Amino acid sequence: MVRDPLRFEPFLRPMVWGGRRLAAALGRPLPGDGPYGEAWLVSDHASHTSVAAGGPAAGRTLRDLMGHDRAALLGPAAASHSSFPWLIKLLDANDWLSVQVHPDDAAAARLWPGERGKTEAWFILDAAPGSRVYAGLKPGVDAARLRAALADGTVADCLHSFTPRPGDCLFLPAGTVHAVGGGVLMAEVQQTSDATFRLYDWGRVGTDGKPRKLHVEEALACIDWDAGPVTPIHVEGYGAQAPPARKRLAECRYFTLDYVSDTAPFALPGGRLQAAVVLHGRGALGGSAVRPGDALVLPAAAGPLGCAPEGPPLGLLLASLP
Repeated sequence: MVRDPLRFEPFLRPMVWGGRRLAAALGRPLPGDGPYGEAWLVSDHASHTSVAAGGPAAGRTLRDLMGHDRAALLGPAAASHSSFPWLIKLLDANDWLSVQVHPDDAAAARLWPGERGKTEAWFILDAAPGSRVYAGLKPGVDAARLRAALADGTVADCLHSFTPRPGDCLFLPAGTVHAVGGGVLMAEVQQTSDATFRLYDWGRVGTDGKPRKLHVEEALACIDWDAGPVTPIHVEGYGAQAPPARKRLAECRYFTLDYVSDTAPFALPGGRLQAAVVLHGRGALGGSAVRPGDALVLPAAAGPLGCAPEGPPLGLLLASLP
């Protein structure tokens, strides 16, 4: 039975909007000299299944663990999940991500058979001056207004936007129009899905010199027109000198997210699936040494796990399965 915290090998994805900052975020060099936009830290998606990097499960894939140790991983929720429920990433949005929309479960079944919906949350780790997040439609924007903006290149005028700060958490339910870029490094927790419909791409061309494919009709069909602007929750005092804190950041049927920071030893409760992304500080989690950029899956069977910070506060983004 799987009881120990699980750490997986990161899976790097080249992206036209990426950069090179994932090297520092992960503490390891990137291949070649091209732009990388995503590091998949935990994935049971069909396009990549994570491989355990050490411990008793070393070399086993998350797909294999879900097939043979699902009850130990997910606890009481095991019967409700055929695959691991979350895809956890680091993103380097050096340039602009496309303006995009993710389907909910019902729209994914209709428009992208084989995929799930994609509700997600972002935690901002770093943001360069001039960076921006677009999240949600401005009040009064409807399908006709958005179509007109697509035609004349003024889509940004239809979207609520703000300047991101380290310590911001943005919850993006499926159906939210969004984009981010200009030097933003962030962690992401989402449903296990890669379903993205690209609405607008800033007039950019891909690595082949051609415009990337848009999915305008599919995107419009997925938008939640009643949702309105989305604003972040901010962790006050976030960073290497963060005061002890525990703050609820997001809550939905797919995950809850909490920020946990302390200089003194503390414990994480057991009995349900959790995953911890280390945001700042160093220490040990369940006896496993951790540093910023690490992501550990904490099986439900593990029971309560001790966290021992070393020096500055140890800060975690903690996902829990409701």
